[in-house]
Amino acid sequence: MGVSRLDVLYRKLLLTKLFIQGWGRPEDLKRIFEFRKTIGDREKCKHLVPRDYPVFIDKVEDHSDCKIHNGHFISPLEHFVPGILPTESVKARFQFIIPKKWRKHRPVCIHLAGTGDHFFWRRRTLMARPMIKETGMASLLRSSLKNVSDLFVMGGALILESAALLHWLEREGYWPLGMTGISMGGHMASLAVTNWPKPIPLIPCLSWTTASSVFTTGVLSKAVNWRELEKQYATHTVYEEEIIHLLEYCGTDSFRMGQDFVRDSPGSFDKLSDLALSSSLLGMSSEQDERVGLRREAAGGGVGASGRDSSLLLEQREGDDLDRMLSAVSSSRPHMDMLHAKNISRGTGQRQSLQRESLCFMKGVMDECTHIANFSVPVDPRLIIIVQAKEDAYVPRTGVRSLQEIWPGCEVRYLDGGHISAYLFKQAIFRQAIYDAFDRFLQKYPML
Repeated sequence: MGVSRLDVLYRKLLLTKLFIQGWGRPEDLKRIFEFRKTIGDREKCKHLVPRDYPVFIDKVEDHSDCKIHNGHFISPLEHFVPGILPTESVKARFQFIIPKKWRKHRPVCIHLAGTGDHFFWRRRTLMARPMIKETGMASLLRSSLKNVSDLFVMGGALILESAALLHWLEREGYWPLGMTGISMGGHMASLAVTNWPKPIPLIPCLSWTTASSVFTTGVLSKAVNWRELEKQYATHTVYEEEIIHLLEYCGTDSFRMGQDFVRDSPGSFDKLSDLALSSSLLGMSSEQDERVGLRREAAGGGVGASGRDSSLLLEQREGDDLDRMLSAVSSSRPHMDMLHAKNISRGTGQRQSLQRESLCFMKGVMDECTHIANFSVPVDPRLIIIVQAKEDAYVPRTGVRSLQEIWPGCEVRYLDGGHISAYLFKQAIFRQAIYDAFDRFLQKYPML
């Protein structure tokens, strides 16, 4: 299946850059990777947020068709990883849109925000109010990237914040409860449901198994600030000497996607950022530039300055292409993948090598914190209905494990077209999937 031309065109019209400040503080990456081991395990995570976690309603707006409750609570993540959240994100805000008259039950679906959806009006207008009119279902809207680490912090925060909201809704007598989101919001909803200790409807729309493909092979890879990422990766050894060794995800697709980078990505490595590994372009000082050169020289032979075991090194052969390199490491753990990648022939290929290393590192850290297989399987995957676009250029599925493989029993519904056209014109199909998932829950768990 090809990719949507509209997706590609829409991306070209956007001037937004992602990860403009780079990878984020190494200390923050270390802390969030360590905490991922806790929130990736439902048994460890289910008691982190108490059932009586305080949630506050600040204002109630009375409208002709509904009432809108504006509320807040302190993000539980602040208690477990203090200081990791930006100051403005410590207080989590939400809108709760409820019908004036309920029907048989009091169902509520939590909608998580997608990339760029920083306010409530879009989800309120396109999803929440139509859902009240069509079925009387209430909606709770949670508002969700300067650094790569921001994405991981957001994921950890939303997992715990969703638990706080679900506990609060249960206390208030709402039932049944479910979760949904579009694009990145759908992926975050998926992560949140993995840690809820009860069966719950989940409807992720236009999302898939991991965020790594979004930022390395999808059209959004063109929006990534690769210049700053490569500069930081080249000048700070902590990423390759410490961070890499914290990565634990080693599923069958942990590096398989890389084999198809050249053939399937929206541009070659050379065209990805049009960079030259020079002090003038990267803005390095002469000392930094010398340090990068020494690192590359050391990486080019034997154990090198970092003391790597020679058994981890690929034999260098002039003319080795990217496909051969990636194929040789496709079954390795992520940190081994990146150590191998350092031994490609240098000289004129230094810039390409740095790009490859940065992409390998990006995939490794993204899979560590966002790959669904790194989290618990939801209690009942048969309550999950995934809605995907066949020609989605934002969320590539090539070379990535399918959700049906990871969550046996879940349902996937495919729409014609791409990411943008589905978002603009298929909201009714998203809503129908929500209704179907809730009906499925009521049939299976009428007394839960």
